[in-house]
Amino acid sequence: MCVRPYFLVGGDGEDLIQEGMLGLLSAIRSFDETRGARFETYAELCIRRRAISAVRAYALRDNVKDEFSPESLLEVPVAYLLRDPEELVIARERVHELTAGIESSLSKLESNVLRLYLEGYTYSEMSEKLDKSYKSVENAISRIRMKARAFY
Repeated sequence: MCVRPYFLVGGDGEDLIQEGMLGLLSAIRSFDETRGARFETYAELCIRRRAISAVRAYALRDNVKDEFSPESLLEVPVAYLLRDPEELVIARERVHELTAGIESSLSKLESNVLRLYLEGYTYSEMSEKLDKSYKSVENAISRIRMKARAFY
């Protein structure tokens, strides 16, 4: 739902959905309930930012001017910052279940690649850090996407 409004010039719709899934994984790993936001709100923001980053990357690659402003990404209604104790407990349980499910299905290499990917490293940087070939990293990302899709 979060990635539907976006379009990848020269890309496939599935690529955008997978970028959104990686945004969700990033949200799961980095969610901090002490910051005063609901998990759903935080996850939606992470997914949308990931989608916008993908759109920008494709636009830059194809020399297409994009029209997203950084300010528009930071607009979060105050109503989303409210939370009750029940929502907090449910969000913690969801985060735990999702994290455990995904981590249990990944190999050690895939876990390391995903961690670096979520930290913003490029494929080349990941291959250097992990002392693996570029193709190994690329294949690991592909397997992670398939496993994440199957899990959800």
